[in-house]
Amino acid sequence: MQSSLVEIPFDNRRIRIEYQWLRPERARRPLVVFLHEGLGSVSMWRDFPREFCEAGDYRGLVFSRYGYGRSTPRPHEEKWRPDFMHRQAREAMPALFDALDIGPGRAHGMPWLLGHSDGGSIALIHAASFPQAVAGIIVLAPHIVVEDLSVRSIAGTRQAYLETDLRQRLARHHDDVDSAFWGWNDIWLDPEFRQWDLRPLLSGLRCPVLAVQGEDDEYGTMAQIEGIHRYAPQTTLLKLARCGHSPHRDQKDPLTLAAVRHINAYTSNLK
Repeated sequence: MQSSLVEIPFDNRRIRIEYQWLRPERARRPLVVFLHEGLGSVSMWRDFPREFCEAGDYRGLVFSRYGYGRSTPRPHEEKWRPDFMHRQAREAMPALFDALDIGPGRAHGMPWLLGHSDGGSIALIHAASFPQAVAGIIVLAPHIVVEDLSVRSIAGTRQAYLETDLRQRLARHHDDVDSAFWGWNDIWLDPEFRQWDLRPLLSGLRCPVLAVQGEDDEYGTMAQIEGIHRYAPQTTLLKLARCGHSPHRDQKDPLTLAAVRHINAYTSNLK
């Protein structure tokens, strides 16, 4: 499916955001917004958003954040700050939702957010910051604190980018692959980022939450989703065996089954 571009205000300028609607004809069904990982994009999701929406009979929106995919690239001299995920959740996403008429009382209604890795963290920040604007969230391998395991694995990804064909493989999904990679990698390995911590925000979550973690995740431990449950007791936990950092690829079927049940449990019988 062809992507579209929309302009939004961000950081005192106008930027382009790549997006795709999925099954827009199902206008009365829940809308699921997919938030990609730290090296993701619209195309990096592959078929999962479409298959997920078909499984639950949902509408979907997939988009590439600033610096990723076909969205406006990050200038190479621009360094992300430790609050980069907060800015995406509190500034860029509301601007995008305004531009696409998403939200309470708007054409597309209140969304469900399904976020992976950094996208899961952004979903948590957005839902805690705008509790009346989100129907619920599903977070796959989210980060709420920076663990030593995460830093070691991200340092290993840096070496792979420099020494293997990882750069070439990622380049298929980004207009400026170096913009996407170094923006993410540099801030995660910045010593200042070690103090990043979402736990003070989590008690602000009011919506239903499904938090998913693979037992073999090389970027985070079960402490991440258990921490969400500690601060937001309405959270349902899903721990998946034989699953690494990408539950939607490693355990797609059990994830889809649980996530569809989760959404449907909190959704009225819309046709």
